[in-house]
Amino acid sequence: MTPSPPQAPRTVRKRFRRLAALAAPLAVALVAWAAVPGGAVQASAPPPPSGWNQVFLDDFGGAAGSGIDGQWMYDTGPGSNFGTGEIETMTNSTSNVHLDGNGNLDLTALGSGSNWTSGRVQTTSANVGAPAGGKLMVTASIQQPSGGLGYWPAFWMLGPGQWPENGEIDIMEDVNALSEVAGTIHCGTDPGGPCNEGNGIGSGLQSCGGCQSGFHTYSMVLDRTDTSNESITFYLDGNQYFSVSEGQVGTATWQQAYDHNLSIILDLAMGGAFPNGVCGCTTPTGATSSGGTMQVDYVAAYTTGGGGGTPPPPPGSGPIYSGVGSNICLDDRSSSTADYNPVQIYGCNGSVAQQWSVVQAGSTLHVLGKCLDVDAAGTADGTKVDLYDCNGTGSQVFIPQSNGSLLNPQSNKCLDVPGATTTWSTQVQIYDCNGSNAQKWTLP
Repeated sequence: MTPSPPQAPRTVRKRFRRLAALAAPLAVALVAWAAVPGGAVQASAPPPPSGWNQVFLDDFGGAAGSGIDGQWMYDTGPGSNFGTGEIETMTNSTSNVHLDGNGNLDLTALGSGSNWTSGRVQTTSANVGAPAGGKLMVTASIQQPSGGLGYWPAFWMLGPGQWPENGEIDIMEDVNALSEVAGTIHCGTDPGGPCNEGNGIGSGLQSCGGCQSGFHTYSMVLDRTDTSNESITFYLDGNQYFSVSEGQVGTATWQQAYDHNLSIILDLAMGGAFPNGVCGCTTPTGATSSGGTMQVDYVAAYTTGGGGGTPPPPPGSGPIYSGVGSNICLDDRSSSTADYNPVQIYGCNGSVAQQWSVVQAGSTLHVLGKCLDVDAAGTADGTKVDLYDCNGTGSQVFIPQSNGSLLNPQSNKCLDVPGATTTWSTQVQIYDCNGSNAQKWTLP
């Protein structure tokens, strides 16, 4: 989010230094990903710059009218849930989110007055991060929507856990079809704190000529090569326009926000604090046109350098130990992010399948971008517990109790290991709360 004018943070769920180290190779590569003339479409994303490794790519090939592929999930529901004042309802309808058959993803806002629908998608997990001692580049080719006051397109990233300490990087935001762009980071505490929440530290709106009439590239580089002063730098068509450094917010705050993987998010909001603040009015207005579309040609992520391997799990995440025996942990079977994937007990091994984050005031348990969930909202003893898209329902609420149990208030039952077994790969369930070791859990 941009720091001026005042506005709400993008989500509530939920370092300034020039990058001489990037040098000529990155600059040349980013410039090569420059504006595409109005209406032109790239068949695929360009290859990685020399010395970089591709870690994520979607160039949105597919039949016209089809939905997103398995790298993404829909984030649906009223925009008011996101804490930004936006008014649309996000849906999974292909009227709002679809491939156009020409290699683009279209996010389209439809409506009038105060009744609008639109689309928001994010990667199925926090899937990209800068390795220790290396860099992460995340880039997309996007044509911004026209349509007038109230349109709020965004291409951004979010760390798992509690906002804003989990970290947010807004790579591209514009409001009111102004042909502008802003790059912003969020971190620390809300309100205020080292990142000036809920505004963040940002560039403010910068000129982005032709961004409604053609594709332009929006890029971010998270640079961890200088371990004493890491940085995030924003580019438009390969030209740097803003940078923030670790020294501006403090090492502890920075590390908690950015030294881990984040999800990639694309969305088209309508109305809210940012567009309202810029125009000094309430948006959208009667003159706002329905059907404005944010077109995305590709999204890609690359890493380079570093000897630290895969970024560590986010701060605050870790194993959930079971009371049935020593060294037994709550585990997402096979590290799958598929809905209904069984959650089981397994030998503690430090894998990503056992890196749980406790969020939403300690009531929701996340792993790999998904939530611990009571199957089919069941309330009977023995109902299995699995993994599912986070949706804010009662099936995903587990409240820690003083005796170590995790209570699901919807069923008034506790997370339970069947028969207090110590057999690995046993799927967990809900059961009448009884205070036994089968229902004792030690959170991160």
